[in-house]
Amino acid sequence: MGPNQNNSLVMNLYIALLATVAMLCLGWAVYAFPAQNTSVGMLLLSCVTVFFGSSLRVQLPRTNMHLTASDALVLFALLTYGGPVAVLVGACEAAFSSFVLRRSGAAMRFQTIIANTSVAAISVFVSAVAIQALFAYQDHGAPTAISQLVVMMLVMGLSQFIAHSVLVSAYISIRTGQKLLQAWNDHCFGAMVIYLTSALLSGLLSRAFDQADVILFASVAMFFAVVYITYKRYTDAVHLSSEKAEKAERDRAEQAEQHISELEHYIQQLEVSSNALRESHEKLHHTVYHDSLTGLPNRNFIVDSLNELLQKRSLTKHDFAVIFLDLNRFKTINDSLGYSIGDELIRTVANRLKSSGTDCKVGRFGGDEFAVIMPRIAAVGDAIALANWINAQVAQPYELLGRQVFASACLGIAISDDRYRDAEEILRDADIAMYNAKELSKSYVVFDQIMHARAVSLLELETDLRLAVERNEFELFYQPIINLGDATLVGFEALLRWNHPSRGLVTPGEFIETAESTGLIIPMTLQILRTACEQLTRWKRARIAPRSLMMSVNLSASHLSQPNLVENLRDLVDETGIDPGCLKLEITESAVMGNAEAVIEVLKKIQRLGIQLSIDDFGTGYSNLSYLHRFPIDTLKVDRSFVSTMEGGSENGEIVRTILALAKALRLSVIAEGIESIHQFHQLRVLGCEYGQGFLFSRPIPTEDATRLLEDPGRWSNILPSEQIQILPGDIEYDELPIQ
Repeated sequence: MGPNQNNSLVMNLYIALLATVAMLCLGWAVYAFPAQNTSVGMLLLSCVTVFFGSSLRVQLPRTNMHLTASDALVLFALLTYGGPVAVLVGACEAAFSSFVLRRSGAAMRFQTIIANTSVAAISVFVSAVAIQALFAYQDHGAPTAISQLVVMMLVMGLSQFIAHSVLVSAYISIRTGQKLLQAWNDHCFGAMVIYLTSALLSGLLSRAFDQADVILFASVAMFFAVVYITYKRYTDAVHLSSEKAEKAERDRAEQAEQHISELEHYIQQLEVSSNALRESHEKLHHTVYHDSLTGLPNRNFIVDSLNELLQKRSLTKHDFAVIFLDLNRFKTINDSLGYSIGDELIRTVANRLKSSGTDCKVGRFGGDEFAVIMPRIAAVGDAIALANWINAQVAQPYELLGRQVFASACLGIAISDDRYRDAEEILRDADIAMYNAKELSKSYVVFDQIMHARAVSLLELETDLRLAVERNEFELFYQPIINLGDATLVGFEALLRWNHPSRGLVTPGEFIETAESTGLIIPMTLQILRTACEQLTRWKRARIAPRSLMMSVNLSASHLSQPNLVENLRDLVDETGIDPGCLKLEITESAVMGNAEAVIEVLKKIQRLGIQLSIDDFGTGYSNLSYLHRFPIDTLKVDRSFVSTMEGGSENGEIVRTILALAKALRLSVIAEGIESIHQFHQLRVLGCEYGQGFLFSRPIPTEDATRLLEDPGRWSNILPSEQIQILPGDIEYDELPIQ
């Protein structure tokens, strides 16, 4: 049973109790009614009190309380005709007034009418009993002594007030739930003045009728006159204020009416705009948190979900996993089959990933990247099992727009721990693990701190490289290139070193890959070229170096795709004053074969500038011989891996001999790299190799040492054989000469 039902039950019981007590009071009044004293005055007083008493009222100034004639007349009947008459008159007046209010439209139930009638009967009965008990008063009129009359009026007013206020307060308390004392103080305490005033009036009237005192009548009349004048002035002031308020209200109403149609129109427009705004907000929210191609949650949604999981983990310590997925060769599919098939592949992969588990959240980050959240795992093996399942799903063939397509993916797994403070950190580590999987050609990799340290190191390296390019912290070392026929210096290869402010000299192997991937190799190479050309020009102008001295500089594959490469080289030659025929650009075999037709055009433009070209590390890549004779190159450089192991009749010796034969057939000069022993030197001389470089002659040396080396160009003549060894002529068949 609810609170409302309890209140209703208590209220019904209370009213029933009131009605029972009231019936007893009325029974007593009927029983004790003085029928022998019935008179015209009694009947007239009763009719006036019942039918007109409540209409004759005066509002007390500055209050919401009214002093009605019925209150005073009921007490007057008590003093004049006794308690039974007063109880009957009071009950009838209360019942009649309640019915009048109900018929006038007031919301008053029969239950309330019964309560009002009962309270009136009981309160008048209490007053009658109080007077009877204190003064043994029957129906003999008012006391003659003024003091006794005053005390009687106080007792009569207070007793009726106490009885009436207690019963009404209890009614209000049951209905509203207020405490009894609080309800009495808020709703009944102020009515004390009404009952005391009514008692005063009834006493004065009773005194006047008993003694027919003119002075008393005059006093009563003067009292009513004062009350009336006060009331009149009060009502006049109220009417004046009301008229002003009504006039102001009418003015405001007229102004409001003038704009009512506009307001209605604006309200309609506002409702339309509100609906459109709500729909737009919903669409925007969906757009912000979902991928348009697949309908999957996007990065924003995944980030918010991960932040929630991290907050929960701080309380529950339940681990979760993030799997970052990237499709392999997706760009190849887009480029070869078109973007329509690429988009269809992405949608199909998304649909397969959706079935990864009801608790898992799958999102697309863009392109061919997806993320899967496992909200709760018991061990790393759970995430690995899901990764294997994802790889199996992705590897299944796809039927896309009439084509069968195959795909695979690399996955990075990151497991939650106390180190993670926000979603970006764990996503970063999952991404790092995914790229490690790509580098290692694995289907998945679980992140560990070594990967993070490596990623941080690479980031620091990239930052330092950018600063190095801005500050020109690079230094060139020069390795001599020797004519193997007479052991004389014919040129240098400029080799890069990074003069790091804290690590000292750093070799290219530690930073070239990062420079290539970040594009920093472009400005780095331009700096290297300028420095090398300026140094060669400086040596020649100082007459330290012969005019034929060559300078070889490595050119990265990235440069070959730069549209302004030829223009930059032309400006470099003009600004440094170098003889373009003394500058040789070395390009790796893999770089020229990557996009052979486009590279051929670029190399031809470079050759027209007079700059020589060389294929570096020849033999280590895949060369298409049909393209090789078309490349406008001047030199082949034999990779050090073949030279270092050509001794002892190994197969690498045969490879060197084949490269030399190929170069002679194409009228190209040959430089052998990595010569470290006199035996290798003599073997290459016998095979007819023209030039060489390696530690046998010199390690890469700084500019100062290279300058001193130029002052003694024949310093290696002591390694020449004491007896003349026949050098292989150009027209002899190479298979006639075994490698020693």
